[in-house]
Amino acid sequence: MSMQIFNDQATEEKSENARLASFVGALALGDLVKSTLGPKGMNKILQSASTGEINVTNDGATILKAIQLDNAAAKILVNISKVQDDEVGDGTTSVTVLSAELLREAERLITRKIHPQTIVDGFRIASKAALKALEEAAVDHQSDEVKFREDLFNIARTTLSSKVLSQDKEYFANLAVDAVLRLRGSVDLEHIQIIKKVGGKLTDSYLDEGFILDKTIAVNSPKRLENAKIMIANTSMDTDKIKIFGARLKVDGTGKLAELERAEREKMKEKVDAIAAHGINCFVNRQLIYNYPESLLAEKGILVIEHADFEGVERLSLVTGGEIASTFERPDLVKLGRCEVIEEIMIGEDKLIKFSGVAAGEACTVVLRGSTNQMVDEAERSLHDALSVLSQTVKETRTVLGGGCAEMLMSCAVEEAARSVEGKKALAVESFARALRQIPTILADNAGLDSSDLVAQLRAAHFSGRADAGLDMDKGTIGSMRELGVTESFKLKRQVVSSATEASEMIIRVDNILRAAPRKREGM
Repeated sequence: MSMQIFNDQATEEKSENARLASFVGALALGDLVKSTLGPKGMNKILQSASTGEINVTNDGATILKAIQLDNAAAKILVNISKVQDDEVGDGTTSVTVLSAELLREAERLITRKIHPQTIVDGFRIASKAALKALEEAAVDHQSDEVKFREDLFNIARTTLSSKVLSQDKEYFANLAVDAVLRLRGSVDLEHIQIIKKVGGKLTDSYLDEGFILDKTIAVNSPKRLENAKIMIANTSMDTDKIKIFGARLKVDGTGKLAELERAEREKMKEKVDAIAAHGINCFVNRQLIYNYPESLLAEKGILVIEHADFEGVERLSLVTGGEIASTFERPDLVKLGRCEVIEEIMIGEDKLIKFSGVAAGEACTVVLRGSTNQMVDEAERSLHDALSVLSQTVKETRTVLGGGCAEMLMSCAVEEAARSVEGKKALAVESFARALRQIPTILADNAGLDSSDLVAQLRAAHFSGRADAGLDMDKGTIGSMRELGVTESFKLKRQVVSSATEASEMIIRVDNILRAAPRKREGM
């Protein structure tokens, strides 16, 4: 009879069951996002239980973040897709699918009584071989500006072809490359602001140099201003309430009240004078500005923008080179922002304020249009993926070929490596190669093509030395990825393989799942 050492409601699952539970969860998750992979991937509708809000997306990370999971292994996969999203910004579906396929292979090996540690060792050997092959196949056009721009354009196009923007991928790829090249090598996507306005069609979206603030200019301010000196502030400009540090006041007559009001107005006037003393001609405030101070500022010819949201103010200060001020006694210490022109523009039916010729020349704004909220949101997610990958590629400039080419290349290298591995580990190395081949298989499946035939052809092509062979998704045949310009970032692929290997390794090593007893509520 076994001793009961756990609390009554705590549960424990031992080796076989624990492993099965992990695998089943991870595989289910892989199958869920599998269908969104690649240029012919499908969308998912995510509906919130509480608000009933609807999201339509095929972005792996977005789907995985939204689902509530109870399975420990599945949660690990969600985490790697999040890491992939934060690190590189794209490839979230690939990394989940590859991990799931590795686990599917591991499960087969375990049923053949091969020890988990043996499998892990085999996977390690395999991933080393795969990454080595990937690195050897990577090309770097950093020194040649024209070619590098073409690389970036191809990467953007490849990334977007599996997203909602695929119909207009040429247009958006150019837009993304322009935006990222403006950053001049910085990875700070904060400089690229995305404004979403429903209406129009996707191709009405455009890239605007400068910064757009989703606000309107105060009523009696000038609507256009050149050579702007901007003060960005976070200060209260609403004084029609008497604020004497929380005290209550009793006044003898209305005359006294008028005196207090006059004192308040004087105080406000002093504040406005102090602000104007900085020699500015544009005042942007995070908080409300009441009519009186607004009219005082307008009299001095200062353009007033009130109630700019927090993100807007932060970004504006980043872009114009100003600092956010909250006190005005020391004009010499306040850094003012600068830009060449401030004007009001119309997008659809809304008025917005555009700051052109800002101090940080790398700043720009993408205005996204689309027929519905869901459409514009998904367009933003797609564009974000493209921008992230591009900004990473500007730093790590090597590129590899997409369309299942890189995976097949690694898979062949791993099979080569398997020949020199002794013992049962060789089986694990081979199954790693099989998992890599699943990526082109799924790409073909999602397009409704005969995957087993195509992948066999692709494998043969690679073994006969056509290193740039991949799936031509439009024709449904094997084609040269180099000629088609299907390019992916080396960093992205490297991250996918190493993350997937680590995650699957972690799950294979599981032999026990312990669940704590649920907490009891007080007074039950």
